[in-house]
Formats: sequence, structure tokens, C-alpha cells
Amino acid sequence: MEEIDIAIITKRSIRGILALTSRTLTIQIISLISNFLLTIFLSPTIFGVFFVVSAAIAFLSYFSDIGLAAALIQKKEQITDEDLKTTFTIQQVLVVTIVVVALILAKPIGSFYHLNENGILLFQALSFSFFLSSLKTIPSIILERSLRFEKLVIPQIVETLVFSVLAVSFAIKGFGVTSFTIAVLGRGVAGLVAMYIVAPWRIKIGFSKESATKLLSFGVPFQMNSFLALVKDDLLIAYLGKVLPLAQVGYIGFAQKWALTPLRLIMDNIIRITFPSFSRLQNEKQSLSRALEKSVFVSTFFIFPSLVMLVLLSPYFINLIPKYDKWEPALLALGFFSLNAGLSSISTPLTNALNAIGKIKITLYLMIFWTITTWILTPLLINIYGFNGVAIASAVISLSVVLVVAIVKKFINFSIFRATACPLISTFFMGVILYLLAPIVITNFLTLIFMIAISIMIYFSTSFILAREQILSDIAIIKQNLRK
Repeated sequence: MEEIDIAIITKRSIRGILALTSRTLTIQIISLISNFLLTIFLSPTIFGVFFVVSAAIAFLSYFSDIGLAAALIQKKEQITDEDLKTTFTIQQVLVVTIVVVALILAKPIGSFYHLNENGILLFQALSFSFFLSSLKTIPSIILERSLRFEKLVIPQIVETLVFSVLAVSFAIKGFGVTSFTIAVLGRGVAGLVAMYIVAPWRIKIGFSKESATKLLSFGVPFQMNSFLALVKDDLLIAYLGKVLPLAQVGYIGFAQKWALTPLRLIMDNIIRITFPSFSRLQNEKQSLSRALEKSVFVSTFFIFPSLVMLVLLSPYFINLIPKYDKWEPALLALGFFSLNAGLSSISTPLTNALNAIGKIKITLYLMIFWTITTWILTPLLINIYGFNGVAIASAVISLSVVLVVAIVKKFINFSIFRATACPLISTFFMGVILYLLAPIVITNFLTLIFMIAISIMIYFSTSFILAREQILSDIAIIKQNLRK
């Protein structure tokens, strides 16, 4: 494993952002098209089944590596062959154990959620695909630590394309839940093959007590953090599948998926790049501060306006798209989930920075707080507001971003105002104009597209007026590093 200096970190980070963003845009376009088609050909109940089963598998997957992958990426020193072998061996022992248990419990779990035979087969398929995914971990770590994101994204594109084509094709043919089963298996095989083509790694089995001890000192708190995120999110979905009708769980899944789409497109790329980048900058406080401000600025710059347009224009999409009026009950939840997503675009880069500099216990305490409040507020608000209570609870809890900012400032000297002022003001101005003009202008798809274009022009024009020097400076830095 090569170690890299600040200049190379900057260059590879910028190139990685551009590579991931452009390729992830492709992934999101494919996903959006397939999700749109699936919401036409599949019922809310079928979506509810897929949502619940996926959450159950996600719950199991969090026990698969006890944070060793993150520990390898965050490690200050050069990683060794012993580190890789030890990580792979421990992970595979855990993964195989989990998969065997999942397959044994498939029918009892299916009975608990009142799944039919097709639902149980989907659970089994997701269990097997989880094993296939675990085999990609080491090649992925090597690419990520080296900031070689232009290669890392290729298997993701292959997986998304295979899943989307198979799921839509079989949904159109009337396969229902089985459409997801076939797509999940195809995605697992295709992603594994693609990963070993772009990043060959000879599988090795071995164990080093010294290596395991060092890695686990970071990995265990990190995985506890991830486990609590699992309890807060995925286990909650499993709970909802029991206490709410599956159609209402489908509404929640629909609203949450669309609200999180900007985060998946922008935030996932930023986190994927900044965690190894921040880890390499642990001893460069000034560079780390600038990098953190840039990451928050970039995430909010794109996510804030995307969410506002999504919330304000979603009723028009519901009315104009054939067979889409069935999702109208999910619009209120979409608004609250979007508020959560917007504030997460600030808090997530900050907690990511804490993890990168080794303050994993602090993020663990934050996650404990978020988990407890989620499980207290959600059942309470469900009783008051029905399934919309899930989204309302998530929005209320996201207001704790104020606490996150205060904590991070104790370790990293950065300005949250400098990072978010321009996106916030520009989004507000754009949102007011969109809110006032949309009822007058939008009458069909053509005018809807026209309104989207006008909103984008207003947002970027306002942003350029407010932060002209900063934007031009960032563009110059990007051009400079792309030429090297």
C-alpha cells in the first residue's frame, strides 16, 4: 500500500469527486428511471415487502466486519499484508455464520411478517448476495485508501445497471416480489466479478493477533456506531412492518427513498472521498479545516436546492404521471424526510470528520442519543399522526445538528456560516419564487420542465452573486489539479 502526501491527496480527492459524481450521476439516473417504472408496475404492498426484507438483511450485515474495513482506511500507518489477511479472515467467519443463521431463520422470519413463499425467497436471495458482497471488501479497501475512486465506482455502475434491468423487466412481466429476488442475485454476481476485474486481489486466509488488536481498537467503537445506526433506522423499519399495514410502510419507503436521493447522489460521494482524505490529513489541522468547510459547502450547495424543488414540485408529478396518484398519501412524509435530509447534509460531513481524526467515541455517544430519541419519538408520534409520525420524528431529531456543530468546533477550527450561508440564502430565494410561480405556470410536463429549468437558473445566479470569489477560486483549484 502506497502512502501519499498532501498534494497527491488534494489531486486524487478532486479527481475522485469528479469521477464519483459523474459516474454516480449515471447510477442515479438508472435508479431513478427504474424506481419510477417499478412504482408504476408494482403495488405499495410489494414495495413494503422489499423494504422490510431489505431492512432485515441490513440488520444482519452490520455484524459482518466489526469495523475492520473502516479501521484499515483510517489507520495512520501503512497497512500490511497481515492487516488484509486478518481482516478478510475475521470477516468471512462472521459473514458465513450470519448467512447460515439467516437461511435457517428464513421461514420463521417470513411467518413473523406474514410473507408468502416469494417473500421468503427474496429474504434468502438477499442473504446469499450479502455473502457475495463481503468478498469485495478487501479490493474495495485498497482502492478507497489509495483514493482510486475512478476504479471503485465501476462495480457500482455494473450492479445498478444489472439490478435495474432485471427488476424492471420481470416487474413488467408480472413477477411481483420475485422481480426483486432475481435482480438481487444478478446484482451480487455481476458486482463481484466487476470488482475483481478492476482491483484483483488474491484471497488469503490468515490471522495476526497484533494486527487484530490494533484494528479492533478503532473498529469496535466504529461498528458499535454503525450498529446503533442500524437499530435507529433499519430495525425501526422492521418494527414498522409489524405495527403498520405494509401499504403504509410502502408510503414511508417511497417518501424516504425520494428524500434521500440527493443525499445518495451527493453526500455518499463526499463521505466516500473525505473519510480517507481527512484520515490522511489528521496532522494537518489547517488543511483539515479548509477541507471540512469545502465538504459541507459542496454538499449543501447541491442538496438544499434539490430538496426544496423535490418538495414543491412533487404534487405536480403526482398529478401529471399516470397511475402515480396512488402515492399522494406519502407527500407529507416526503416533506419531513426532506428536512431531515437537508440537515443531515451538514451533520454527516461533521461526524465523518470526527471519525477520520479518531474521535470515534464522540460519534458513538451522538449515535446513542439519536437512537434513543428515535425509538422514543417514533412510536409516540405514530400514535398521534399515523405513519406520517415516522417522518415527523426524523425531522425533529435532525435539529440536533446544532449540537454536532458545537462539538466539532472543539476539535476543528471551521466556520459553519461560511460553509452554508450561500446555499441557504440562494435556496430560500429560489424556493419563494418557485412556490409563487408554480401554480400559475405548471399545467403539463413541458411547463413543469420549464419551471425546473428556471428554478435552477435562479439558484445558480443568486449563488454566483453571493459567493463569486469563492466559486471562482474553487473552479481554479479544480482546473489546476486536473491538469497535473
